Amino acid sequence: MSPTRTTPRTTHRATFGVTSGGPFDSLHRLHRFLAEQSFYPLLLASALACGLLALRALRLHNWDYRGFIWNLILAWVPYGASLWVARTRLGRPGRPWLLLLPGLIWLAFLPNAPYLVTDFIHIRPRPGMPWLYWYDLVMMAVFAWTGCVLGAVSLGIMQRTVADQLNRLIGWLFVLGAAGLCGIGVYLGRFGRWNSWDVLLNPRALGTDLLAPLRDPTAYLRPLALCALFAAFFLVSYLTLVGRVGAQHQRAEE
Repeated sequence: MSPTRTTPRTTHRATFGVTSGGPFDSLHRLHRFLAEQSFYPLLLASALACGLLALRALRLHNWDYRGFIWNLILAWVPYGASLWVARTRLGRPGRPWLLLLPGLIWLAFLPNAPYLVTDFIHIRPRPGMPWLYWYDLVMMAVFAWTGCVLGAVSLGIMQRTVADQLNRLIGWLFVLGAAGLCGIGVYLGRFGRWNSWDVLLNPRALGTDLLAPLRDPTAYLRPLALCALFAAFFLVSYLTLVGRVGAQHQRAEE
């Protein structure tokens, strides 16, 4: 009797994609891929941040900080681009040129992730409502934390990609370079009011702002120091959040 019972069970598992290449198997692989890239915790953190903002708006009948949502959406762009890179690397390993477009999108939008930390500038005490100050502080901390993790996870994906295409040393040099460019981007976004898409829409004026410190560095010591500060913050965030995990993941792949 046992052989006759075992056969239908095996067929049932294969039909639902556990041992075959059916649609359920594809969904399972997608789920595993997203789970490995911290997609679900990041989605939960984003939902918490937006939920706190919505609750605030319902309680006070205003959307003072609705711009935080847009900034969070922009922080998801480099993460999404890094997932594009990862899927392309796994699906088409022999075509590294296909990584160029998502890689450029990732680099252009990466500063939007740690940029959320600078939104603390908007938080201010509310006369007669001391509780609201602390609520806003925690809410903004959730937004900023989510942005930093989005940027850090995406950088980890890109580091593994560079190390896979070249070597581990260049992968770490890539991390340092990306952190430096990210620091410059955060400064330009907060103080210069530049956006990521200005790389295409207004490249000449953006290039002028970027090259100005090279002509007279002594006149831009404070801006350069702020760029270094933002870069150091993002680098430490990366090393703290996912740097070691990324290195272990890379060794496991090798």
